[in-house]
Amino acid sequence: MFRATILYGQPKDPAEFERYYREVHIPLVKKIEGLKGFTMTKLGPNPNGELPPYYLTAALYAENQEALNAAMATPEGQAASADVRNFATGSVTFMFGEEETVIPLL
Repeated sequence: MFRATILYGQPKDPAEFERYYREVHIPLVKKIEGLKGFTMTKLGPNPNGELPPYYLTAALYAENQEALNAAMATPEGQAASADVRNFATGSVTFMFGEEETVIPLL
């Protein structure tokens, strides 16, 4: 499985980030045909109480890199990509790679 990981830095206004991400951005991502999955993780403080540099991570899954590229090249994929600048007031980092399951879920 091929994965695109998006790391969203700490936003200037977390409540507005949450509202926009859930009400506007997620519906855009759900329209992208060819994706096999979409997950997100809202990050919290570490055991020492320190906030991480990232507020939220998202992962988009596709069968392979070619399938992800094709999905993101669609009008829906382009709309979701362009929308990131509308709410990501912290940094945003995109990473891409093959995901390998090391320990399968039982």
